[in-house]
Amino acid sequence: MRRSLFTALFLFTVVFALEAQAQAATIILVRHAEKTAIGSDPGLTALGEARAHDLASALADVPLSAVLSTQFRRTRLTAEPVAAAAGLETQIIEAAGRMDADSKAVADAVNALPRGSTVLIVGHSNTLGPIIAALGGPGIADLRDDEYSTMFILWRPEGGKIGLVRANYGARGSLDTEH
Repeated sequence: MRRSLFTALFLFTVVFALEAQAQAATIILVRHAEKTAIGSDPGLTALGEARAHDLASALADVPLSAVLSTQFRRTRLTAEPVAAAAGLETQIIEAAGRMDADSKAVADAVNALPRGSTVLIVGHSNTLGPIIAALGGPGIADLRDDEYSTMFILWRPEGGKIGLVRANYGARGSLDTEH
């Protein structure tokens, strides 16, 4: 609880400090929450559902302009509590399995938003890095298969240097710790 409160306060501070600057966008990126092992398009486990609500709590005071997700159940179910709390519809970006094209589609959707927008992107362990790169950010490694609590905050100030912060939200269990 204390870590979640710190993360929420940190996010609130970062986002509002960035809003004070002239900026093109603030982008918050997370991987979908814990998924079931059932079916070709799995949903979320009970822990995943709790994490999705933790994400909504962590972002409750962030003035989101948009929530983006792939068409897969696990990403949509992770995004839903955040979108509902923000009074937004989740915008689905169809993932076709071509990483460059898929990442570009997400970047295009972000770039189409009004200047100063704050957006949440819910992706996958192997898509967050390419999306960050497509948005002009630094290269990052894929998340581990057991890593769910990681959040990236990317900001793009007008004419300034792109910044990237890596943080955590929600519970960090034994399978979701830094190695």
